Amino acid sequence: MRKNKKALIFGITGQDGSYLSELLLKKNYIVHGVIRRSSSFNTSRINHLYQDPHINNRKFILHYGDITDSISVSSIIKKILPDEIYNLAAQSHVAVSFEVPEYTANADAIGSLRILEAIRFHNLQKKTKFYQAGTSEMYGKVLEVPQKETTPFYPRSPYGVAKVYAHWITTNYREAYDIFACNGILFNHESSRRGGTFVTKKIVNALCKIKLGLQQTLYLGNLEAKRDWGHAKDYVVAMWKMMQQKKPKDYVIATGKQYTVKHFVNLVLKELKMDYSWKGTGINSQCFTKGLKNKIVSVDKNYFRPLEVDTLLGNSSKARRELKWKINYNIKSLIKEMVSEELNSLKNDKKIR
Repeated sequence: MRKNKKALIFGITGQDGSYLSELLLKKNYIVHGVIRRSSSFNTSRINHLYQDPHINNRKFILHYGDITDSISVSSIIKKILPDEIYNLAAQSHVAVSFEVPEYTANADAIGSLRILEAIRFHNLQKKTKFYQAGTSEMYGKVLEVPQKETTPFYPRSPYGVAKVYAHWITTNYREAYDIFACNGILFNHESSRRGGTFVTKKIVNALCKIKLGLQQTLYLGNLEAKRDWGHAKDYVVAMWKMMQQKKPKDYVIATGKQYTVKHFVNLVLKELKMDYSWKGTGINSQCFTKGLKNKIVSVDKNYFRPLEVDTLLGNSSKARRELKWKINYNIKSLIKEMVSEELNSLKNDKKIR
């Protein structure tokens, strides 16, 4: 009888970690995840997967640890001896990385090195495959449109810089120690599980609250920033597919379609069936309800980054060709799901109160 594969996920409590866990469990993996100790619960995205430690033959197992702690990373890997390691752990908020650059480097850059070094130190080169979660933010001030695997990096934030280090140390260990180590360069991917401080979730949450009379105005930064947005469910499939290849390679994962933040706002307003009109341009842009009665969106210069990334657009033709990866969600179906989930959540909260 074939043994279940064992996967270890760093960053299991995040959006991608939760969707990846669901995917791997459906594929009959035993899924191990690393969580940080916290005085408040931080496992809401994976609570539905939790299995009591007292039951036999568990398929979903959590371990306390931290990507910034070399000893805990190494000991967890030695204890589990995983077939696949997915490194999704990061301080992943771009704007916040300017406020905590050292921590961002420690978690996002050196964290990847800690895992790779543990694989090497415990002689798991022939057993354990490694996936590193890259980001389109590594392209930053883009040198080519659209961006593909060979496009040079030009990061514009401490987050982007840290991820560039993680990308190249993964490549270095692959070539130096013959580790199956691959980089997924994932463009923006969203869902109802997205963290509340990320712009898409922030927009959906605020406009749903405005629709329900729970908030007056949404404040945003650069409305003209262009992004390539997909659904996290599609993107975790690409992660898994990368790890099933005979040889490790790096892949760009993107939809190949681009929209401004302002257009995303408009699509959410349309999904909510709210009549609106825009006045002004640039930093003076404002959005009002019909008849200019209420200001619902305004620009706040405090939300601009010290260094802006104006445009990101991915070319995922290599992934589509070699991985047979495909997209199931477009921008409208993504927004439809996010708005529906957000409205249901807000209405339930209102009932409880």
